[in-house]
Amino acid sequence: MTAPDAEPAPEPAGPVGPEPAGPTEPGPGGRAPAAPAERELSVRERAVLALERRSWAGPGAKERAIREELGISPVRYFQLLNALIEDERALREDPVTVNRLRRLRAARRERR
Repeated sequence: MTAPDAEPAPEPAGPVGPEPAGPTEPGPGGRAPAAPAERELSVRERAVLALERRSWAGPGAKERAIREELGISPVRYFQLLNALIEDERALREDPVTVNRLRRLRAARRERR
């Protein structure tokens, strides 16, 4: 007999969540559907969006934060950011920031 306050038996080890899907049929245009890893932004991409979401007190503060928090140069940061502006995954992740950046970019192009 077990005591009423005894711990329950551990759950069997195994995958948590849905079973992985088997091979899939190509989608429209002959391309295979995106793998789960391709549908989500990387940690770095999320960090770039999070940094861009913030406001900055003075000149140089953003560049300093880019170097300290992300460990990359401001030039590389803006390269990654420009690629994210075009990425639909980024739009799904943070539509407010991405749409704001798209509007700013369009306004700069119109001024040229």
